[in-house]
Amino acid sequence: MMTEKQGIQGGQGGQDVQGEQDVQDRPDRQDVQGRPAAEDTRDTRAQITGTGETCGTPQAQITGEGGEPQTQSPRSMRDVEEAYSLDLEGAGAILFDKDGTLLDFTAMWGFWTDRALKLFRTLLAERGLALREAGLPQIWGTTHDEEGKTIDYDRRGPLAMGTVDEMHAVLAWHGYRAGLSWAEAKLLVRRCAEQADAAMEAERPAQLLPGVRKFLDRCRELNVPMGVVTADETDSALRHLEWLGIADYFDIVIGTDLARRGKPFPDLCLLACERLGVPPERVVVIGDTDGDIEMARAAGAALKIGIGEAGTLKLADVTVPSFERLLGSAVRR
Repeated sequence: MMTEKQGIQGGQGGQDVQGEQDVQDRPDRQDVQGRPAAEDTRDTRAQITGTGETCGTPQAQITGEGGEPQTQSPRSMRDVEEAYSLDLEGAGAILFDKDGTLLDFTAMWGFWTDRALKLFRTLLAERGLALREAGLPQIWGTTHDEEGKTIDYDRRGPLAMGTVDEMHAVLAWHGYRAGLSWAEAKLLVRRCAEQADAAMEAERPAQLLPGVRKFLDRCRELNVPMGVVTADETDSALRHLEWLGIADYFDIVIGTDLARRGKPFPDLCLLACERLGVPPERVVVIGDTDGDIEMARAAGAALKIGIGEAGTLKLADVTVPSFERLLGSAVRR
């Protein structure tokens, strides 16, 4: 049973992360520009409860009949379905992935992909070259309808997990295989990406996923510091958050350009923790890909919450299908 002085249950080996340090004791937070944030005085206690399948790790506190917490082994928690409680009391901060976690990935990056690939194929055709139609899904890990529009993506693929530079390199490789010189392939890819960026800026196809704003509001009410750690570049990420009207919720935004290594390495998470003045052992990370969860694991985050379907994020402590359900049912990993 958790006491008032206990924090997030979890960490390596299911150890408890103590949360006796309140907001006044935390080091001053910094905003995106690195300025110290105003000192907070409200209670940091945050408790998420609901019913559904449990996650299979000690991070989820099981609540039985009568509301009394029950101690269960990881195996028994994985094999049963009952009420669960994720107590975030003592959490130093919550870090969110951006694409696919806060915003609709396909609406945003499907739009960008369609325009970049269409122009790239046009430029190849002008040179008497072509990409195989059947090979398009293998370029960035996408699914297309009969008209060629991107309608889904592989959560394990380059589009979902790659950096901007990696995306460019993958497409340039396909251009090289089609017959371009490596130098020309890189130039054409950059041209296509810039035009796709301009189209996205004009259209602004960003869509907030269901339940996100309500969850952010709840975290703000509880005075839990929040940040974004993304494979996107920082300026781009800030712009997308502004389109969605949620930029002000976050104390920091860390893009892959600010760290030596991006996801799945721990660098982004560790940098966010450093700037927030919060140790990783008191941080909750929420993301939708293996890259997000592995980053959190490698950094030593207290709790790793996956957004997605059951079985897709093996390393997550808890997996939920959406933020709407984060306060409701959890699903088995």
